[in-house]
Amino acid sequence: MTRALILLSVLCPLLRAGDSAEKGRFRVKYVTADTVYLDAGRNAGLSTGMKLGVRRGPENSEPVADLEVISVAATSAACSISAAHQEIQPGDVAYLSPEDKQAAESLQSSGDAGRFAQVVTFTEGDPLEEEARESVPRPPLPEVNRATGRITFEYSSLRDQAGSGLNSYEAGVAFRADITRIGGSYWNLRGYWRGRLDSRQGGIQQQTLNDLLNRTYHLTLYYDNPQSAWRAGFGRFYLPWASSLDTIDGGYLGRQVSKGVTAGIFAGTTPDPTSWNYSPGRQIFGSFLNYETGSFETVRYSGTGGLAFTRLNGRPERRFAFFENNLTFRRVFSIYHNVEVDDFRSPLQSSVSSGATAPISGVGVSRSFLTVRMQPASFLSLDLSHNYFRDQPTFDPRLIGTGLLDKLLFQGFSGGFQLDLPLRLSLYSSLGKSDRTGDAKSSWNQLYGLAVRRLWWVGARADVRYSRFTSAFGRGNYRSLMLTRQVGEALRFNVQAGDQTYASPFSRQDRARYINGSIDWLLAGRYILGGGMTVYRGQIQKYEQTYFNLGYRF
Repeated sequence: MTRALILLSVLCPLLRAGDSAEKGRFRVKYVTADTVYLDAGRNAGLSTGMKLGVRRGPENSEPVADLEVISVAATSAACSISAAHQEIQPGDVAYLSPEDKQAAESLQSSGDAGRFAQVVTFTEGDPLEEEARESVPRPPLPEVNRATGRITFEYSSLRDQAGSGLNSYEAGVAFRADITRIGGSYWNLRGYWRGRLDSRQGGIQQQTLNDLLNRTYHLTLYYDNPQSAWRAGFGRFYLPWASSLDTIDGGYLGRQVSKGVTAGIFAGTTPDPTSWNYSPGRQIFGSFLNYETGSFETVRYSGTGGLAFTRLNGRPERRFAFFENNLTFRRVFSIYHNVEVDDFRSPLQSSVSSGATAPISGVGVSRSFLTVRMQPASFLSLDLSHNYFRDQPTFDPRLIGTGLLDKLLFQGFSGGFQLDLPLRLSLYSSLGKSDRTGDAKSSWNQLYGLAVRRLWWVGARADVRYSRFTSAFGRGNYRSLMLTRQVGEALRFNVQAGDQTYASPFSRQDRARYINGSIDWLLAGRYILGGGMTVYRGQIQKYEQTYFNLGYRF
């Protein structure tokens, strides 16, 4: 009997080694407003604090988002979203970093050994040997001083085709990093940044589609010590307790004042052109109070309330209260709601959504978004949303065709679904009805999309979508196609094309067509050579942009 147990203890890890190709690779099975659920947990070696990168292809493909494990069950794990470069979707793949992958394998192996403790562990301890083992130096934890990322030098040229014939040239640098426990501390650096080093131009430099897209990324240096009540961060980020405030370029400081209760302050600018209330010269200051309770395995609630003030070009603009609530029941059901209530004092503000032309005064709701999500089966998710703006949203309309503004284009009630089909197909859609005071009749807003995880004849991932919208602040439609192809581990292609039409009461109708293609080639293991081209043809802007880059991975 003893020999049989010893034999099993040896063979069990060998039998599990057949899954080594899948270790460190987990499937995203459900997504809420600020939480991602994976299809594996403690049994697969996951533990709280581990970092993962979400991809829509191989491990070295373009990142979709960065995750951190915050809660672990036997067969599932809940993760917070540290940085989001694209919208996370069920079916995406989350990869552990090499260091955390080794730690996960160690945890999994120790779990196997624990089942045979009576055979492979000591029944009596030797104090001298235990003292000797305690004195042996141990290597630092895998997450201490872990650094991955890349730095890239870029050169681009822009040729204006609107009639001026002017050219401009720009040199810049881009930096992407995931650095944890810097110098053994609890400071971490994560995200992406792109800046201009030098430029030469023959006229007024245009802000291109690529420039706008590059402004949607985040880079944050943050302090996260599980043994401390303090949390802090600096850079370009979502406020961890209130992501509805959109991107803030500045800093935050929070302190846990009691169990589940955190209070803090924040300040900065609002640089993201996909924000509903976007202006390059806006500054924001505020404070918040957050309460969290429950568990991701059962019911969890998180609620945040706060006050904020904004200044525009150095002059007082808004003062408002904001509230954000999120209630989840496992991965089956979730409710998310955020609202902003303004004290309207400026005579320049007017109510666009209500159709009124008189200036606004008094206290009123300026922004509200509610969504209810359900996942009755692993292959089907449903959602019901309500979106409301009291004023004219100020996002940059040139980004409509990219899909980054879909949530802002639907006003009123809308419903949607995502259905995973055989042959690696995913079908998704949203339908809504916009109805406001002053409209002769209500209008339907539509969004249809089809994602293919692998096109059979070219091996690429594809996403095609169509949207038509009519809201209080504008109307239009767009069509877009995105193709991504990974060739081995060294070569990656990406193509995005589309056309859009947009008109609002404050601007004339603009129709634009564009195509954006890029290629990245991995050289000598760590060097990356890339390039691309954007052709944009609109009624307001017409240009061609070519760019080249050389990067180093670390």
